[in-house]
Amino acid sequence: MTTLAEAIAVAERLWPLDGAEEWDAPGLVTGDPAASVRRILLAVDAVAATVDEAREAHADLMLVHHPLLLRGVTSIAESTAKGALLTRLVRANCALYAAHTNADIVESGTSGRLAELLGIVDALPIVETEPGLGLGRVGSLPEPTTLGALARRLASILPATATGVRVAGEYDRPVQRVALCGGAGDSLLGHAGVRGADAYITADLRHHPASEAIESAKVAGGPALIDVSHWASEWLWLDVAAGQLRHALPGVEVLVSELRTDPWEFVVVQ
Repeated sequence: MTTLAEAIAVAERLWPLDGAEEWDAPGLVTGDPAASVRRILLAVDAVAATVDEAREAHADLMLVHHPLLLRGVTSIAESTAKGALLTRLVRANCALYAAHTNADIVESGTSGRLAELLGIVDALPIVETEPGLGLGRVGSLPEPTTLGALARRLASILPATATGVRVAGEYDRPVQRVALCGGAGDSLLGHAGVRGADAYITADLRHHPASEAIESAKVAGGPALIDVSHWASEWLWLDVAAGQLRHALPGVEVLVSELRTDPWEFVVVQ
C-alpha cells in the first residue's frame, strides 16, 4: 500500500519545495498523510469540473499545478467557491496537493517540456536559480524558420483554446533563437536572455508590458512576441509528471485530466 505521505515524498523529490518562489504556496492543501493512495488525478487547476472528475474517478489524490490557496482566505465555508471545492474533496477522501513554481524550474518542468516539444536545442534557463534549473528556457531551433511558421507549429502542439495563439511581429520575420516561459512570463520581458531572442513565447501578456517591449525593440532590438493560453502552456507538462509518478509509484494508477480549464469560452472576431 502507498500512503499519501509516501506519494508526497516522491513529489517533493521530483519538485523540491525549496525551489519554489518565496511568494508561492506549493505542497499539501488537504489530506491525511496516513491515508492510502491507489489513484492520482493530475490537473492544472482545482476547479469544480476537475474536482468532480477526481471524485468520479475515485481518486485518492488530486495533484494540481496551481495552488488553490495561493492567496490568503479567511473562510472555507461551503458558501465560498474555494470552501465548496475543499469540502467536496474532503468528503470524497481525496487529498489535494500542488506543485507550482517548484515544478516550473526543473529540467522537465513546464518550460522545459514546451522547449522539448518545439525541438529547441541547447535550452538553458532564462533565470538560473541553481545549475541547470530556473525560470523559462532559451535556446535555438535546429533550422531557421519564420515567425508565422513558429506560431503555427506552436498551435499544433498546444491544446485548443478560444484565444488561440496571438502574435506581435511580421509573419515572415526570420526566427531561430527562441525564449519561452510556461505560464505568465511578462516579468521576464526585460531579461537579456529574452531580449536577445528572435521570438519570446509566454502567456498572459498584458497590454502595457507588451506594448513597451515592442516599442523598445524598434529602438534597441528585441524579440517578436507570441502570447498563448496560460493553461495550455502548462497542461503539456502533466504527461511528463504522470510518467515520473508512474515510474516512482508502480502500484498507483496515475490519470491526466483532459478537461480544459482555460477560463475563456469563445471570442467574437470584429
